[in-house]
Amino acid sequence: MRIGIFGGTFNPPHKGHLQAATVAIEALGLDKLYVVPTGVPPHKSLEPDTPSGTARYQMAALLFADVPQMQMLDIELTRQGPSYTIDTVLAIQKLHPAAELFLLSGTDMFLSLEHWHRAGELLNIVTPVVFARADGQGQAIADFAGHLQERYSVTPIQIDHEILEISSTALREMLALRAGRAWLADSVYAEIIARGYYNAKPDFEWLREQAHAMLSHKRIPHVQRTEEEAVRLAQRWDVEESAAREAAILHDITKSLDIQAQLQLCEKYDILADSATRENVKLLHAKTGAAIAKVEFGAAQAVYDAICYHTTGRQGMTTLEKIIYLADYIEPGRDFPEVHALRELAYTDLDKAMLYGLELSLKELAQKGRIPHPDTVEAVRWLKTETE
Repeated sequence: MRIGIFGGTFNPPHKGHLQAATVAIEALGLDKLYVVPTGVPPHKSLEPDTPSGTARYQMAALLFADVPQMQMLDIELTRQGPSYTIDTVLAIQKLHPAAELFLLSGTDMFLSLEHWHRAGELLNIVTPVVFARADGQGQAIADFAGHLQERYSVTPIQIDHEILEISSTALREMLALRAGRAWLADSVYAEIIARGYYNAKPDFEWLREQAHAMLSHKRIPHVQRTEEEAVRLAQRWDVEESAAREAAILHDITKSLDIQAQLQLCEKYDILADSATRENVKLLHAKTGAAIAKVEFGAAQAVYDAICYHTTGRQGMTTLEKIIYLADYIEPGRDFPEVHALRELAYTDLDKAMLYGLELSLKELAQKGRIPHPDTVEAVRWLKTETE
């Protein structure tokens, strides 16, 4: 057998890793490629907010899921102490005593091979395989390969391939700025966003794709208009625009579900909805939508609350909560007699606009013979004192 060993912190695993692995499999004719996430790297310290070894292992498994020769190996995560490559190689050699072993690495790690733990023993077992990480590294690689051949009687292999250059450090920084999605597999990106790894915040285009896929076709334009309105209101009232946009994109994600599906989500996400809410699908979608926004899309508490109370309001609403409530109410597609006055108030006096909107809702409920939600009643009382 011809077996490749591909180790690293995979922090996070990205398309550069996938490209290197698939090119190596083809170029070397590998029968198997072991992907080995590092537990405690001996050559550098992990960043303080680095996901656990188990988390990095799971993300790497998602990245390489469609590579048939790939097999994940958690040996360095279960082993105590630094993750020395020689220990991993010896374990794999024990599993496959007759196999030819190839150790994959980027340029930086390759050029430091001689300083690895028990380097001489390691180079007696494996054939080093190097991928250039950037243009202009060929000569340094060739010079060091010649040195290894002369001193250790090993002939390293350089794989020529189209360079996909991205550093994990730069990628982590991009993720916190709602960027970097293009460098990640969809499944890995979704996992990073859901778990909040690297302080990542969702790319808005991706978030729209996810949210709109959950909506009925006719509701999508309303959500788009609500997003635009929420951004305008956020700019007017000096609220973080990105939070308003995120809440608006996600505010109706479970709106299309019937009461049974809503209740199933309540059970799944441990939502303790009161009786008034559980009997009203229009109210439930705010609770279930907020839960999904938090669990699946990594929404912050402020965004969660804005979604959760965008139908009823509540006492002590934040400015962001008011903005989402009103953006949903006055977006350009809304057409009812009082909407023009409500729109004007939304940009001149936010509290008065909220009070007016909530009173309109109470009036509509009374006309239909329905009992208002207690949160709405309390919100009206609170706002009356705020606007006196």
